[in-house]
Amino acid sequence: MLNRSENEVMSAVFNLCDGTDGCLVSPLDILSILPAKRKYSVEKIDGILHDLKCDGYFDLITSERKGEKMYVISLKDNGFAYKRSAKQRQRDIAFRIVLAFIGAMATFIFGLIIKGIFG
Repeated sequence: MLNRSENEVMSAVFNLCDGTDGCLVSPLDILSILPAKRKYSVEKIDGILHDLKCDGYFDLITSERKGEKMYVISLKDNGFAYKRSAKQRQRDIAFRIVLAFIGAMATFIFGLIIKGIFG
């Protein structure tokens, strides 16, 4: 399970790859997609990308082009399945919320029945 910053960076990488097997991006490209309020730095993005690489989401090669740091990213199976798993996670959360609501309603109705019997 990815934490918030890993989730945001993986979403940015997935969007930059735009349905292809891989992409060539700079840290500034990734920073431009990430929310500004979280205050990401190039060093922080390096660490997160390395962690995602270790988790098997993509292969990562760091290179330099015209003095600018670049990342060559090749998505793996986990990287391709990222959006599907994110949607599944949202469905699971929605299901838990509905289940909690149904449980609360059942408890309320059961309480009214008990109150009617003994009240």
